[in-house]
Amino acid sequence: GGNFIDTADVYSAGKSEEIIGRWLKARPTEARQAIVATKGRFPMGNGPNDIGLSRRHLSQALDDSLRRLGLEQIDLYQMHAWDALTPIEETLRFLDDAVTSGKIGYYGFSNYVGWHIAKASEIAKARGYTRPVTLQPQYNLLVRDIELEIVAACQDAGMGLLPWSPLGGGWLTGKYKRDEMPTGATRLG
Repeated sequence: GGNFIDTADVYSAGKSEEIIGRWLKARPTEARQAIVATKGRFPMGNGPNDIGLSRRHLSQALDDSLRRLGLEQIDLYQMHAWDALTPIEETLRFLDDAVTSGKIGYYGFSNYVGWHIAKASEIAKARGYTRPVTLQPQYNLLVRDIELEIVAACQDAGMGLLPWSPLGGGWLTGKYKRDEMPTGATRLG
């Protein structure tokens, strides 16, 4: 019954998006009900402009994600991590333009800390740009540090939370034992 699909361009160098794109194409009824989220930020090539949150990189990354997913619009486009080398104003302007052009429905962030959220949200508001709607932080019973300031920053900005790794990479499922080293073809193995 789930209809939220979350991926990123960097997952298996774009292969994850390609697999999801094929799945969506083969299931048009389910595809109409799906909410598709993907992310951009990390290197997808070896060039100096193949990384980061600059307009140049995000423009190419977004177009590539749309092509791999076989979509005209991505429902939620997320910035995979903060980029200290690109002015946040440049990133926010790109995102506002992407919403206005219809390439994305909404945007959010992943792995941002409290001051990143506050700064980005306030700049978007002051400039009249489309505002961010979500944050995707790591959160589970083992990693709870978002409770210190990130939850409050998101509440203040009116942003929802989409936790990643809710089962702690398998630790909370009983898959791994405290006194045994993880082995095999598993996330921690």
